[in-house]
Amino acid sequence: MKYPTLEQAAAQLRQGETSAANLAETALARAADPAGEGARVFTRRYPDQARAAARAADTLRAAGLARSAIDGLPVSIKDLFDVAGETTTGGSVACVGEPAATVTAPAIQRLLAAGAVIVGRTNMTEFAFSGLGINPHYGTPRNPWDRATGRIPGGSSSGAAISVTDGMAYAGIGSDTGGSVRIPAALCGLAGFKPTAHRVPTQGVQPLSRTLDSIGPLAPSVRCCATLDAIMAGDNAAVARPAELRGLRLAVPATVALDGLDDAVSAAFSNALRRLSAAGALVEEIAIPAFAQLAAINAKGGFPAAEAYAWHRDLMGRAGDRYDPRVISRIRRGQEMMAADYIDLLAARQAWIAAVQERIAGYDALVLPTVPIVAPAIAPLSASDDAYYATNGAILRNPVLINFLDGCALSLPCHEPGTAPVGLMIAGARDTDRRILSIGMAVEDLLATA
Repeated sequence: MKYPTLEQAAAQLRQGETSAANLAETALARAADPAGEGARVFTRRYPDQARAAARAADTLRAAGLARSAIDGLPVSIKDLFDVAGETTTGGSVACVGEPAATVTAPAIQRLLAAGAVIVGRTNMTEFAFSGLGINPHYGTPRNPWDRATGRIPGGSSSGAAISVTDGMAYAGIGSDTGGSVRIPAALCGLAGFKPTAHRVPTQGVQPLSRTLDSIGPLAPSVRCCATLDAIMAGDNAAVARPAELRGLRLAVPATVALDGLDDAVSAAFSNALRRLSAAGALVEEIAIPAFAQLAAINAKGGFPAAEAYAWHRDLMGRAGDRYDPRVISRIRRGQEMMAADYIDLLAARQAWIAAVQERIAGYDALVLPTVPIVAPAIAPLSASDDAYYATNGAILRNPVLINFLDGCALSLPCHEPGTAPVGLMIAGARDTDRRILSIGMAVEDLLATA
């Protein structure tokens, strides 16, 4: 399914075909519709603020003062960004009653300065600690594909994805510690971008892992993601243009990343590779032995367990009985890690990154399935711990590789229209963000043609 892009909406505003006020009212109405997903998508809506921001955008545009490519466009923000005067709840009830933030997160300030109309805070896996998107406190927004069955949206930026697919926002801003932007993008048929971790400031963002956390957009297209990334990163250079596919060297990691693909993912991924080859890209399957070592390196819980425990230990003491049991159990793993374990982990990561970078040197990008399966039904995962943890591990497996690499990655749709959404991940090493976005635009254009 094609969703309206930021570029299309901005053109409508420029040409006077609509107004920011109309766009905001449409988004807010969809969010408030009792027959829709809005009650599960948002933990808080901002109707008054959104209307005021839209009126301001219309006034400035009428005076020839449009502020950016997103001026006047509805955008949602994940429920872990600080907004001055509000308590940041992180998709949890455990934070209710905690002190309010005094400063709005810099990434959100930059969006506001660019004229974004923030429509609300989106639901998420509690404290961002799962790739499924299931939330026992606020409900789980249903994937737009096969909504009758009730399938997971992916997480942890679950509400962010559905806010876009259901027309409640033109883009959603999420976080990605182990795939939390790319997974819901893949499962819901959107584009999602995880930048190099340091590219967008994480100040004022409730952390899962300070080492791995990244801030990125979910949107209808790679170009939308590039536009939003540039604004949040404070990158004033011109937005990247599509790369030339002919002659690109693309590496497909045969180690771990292709294991256990279901039929739909395998078929869509193979078809994408065939089309890339036909367009002149040099697609080569390679072994990356270090990928097989990552599970052992993270066997004690890795950075998320250690760093989440450090942040949550006081809150768990006050409100541990209000946490999702499936989240708090993972956070508590960090209690067992010693300082020596953490130091070993830091060293292991540096050696692992060096080994991976040596193996992928000379390639323009890695290409792999974002997740190995299409979106499963919510009910069986909610009912069974075994099913929940097994599916969560499978869905996180490929995205986590790029977070640990300190790299950047896109997920973009590669499935045939009318079939279950499948994500194609295009990834690169640290600080290759603009190049990966450029390649992603070209791949998106290729796959969009009949």
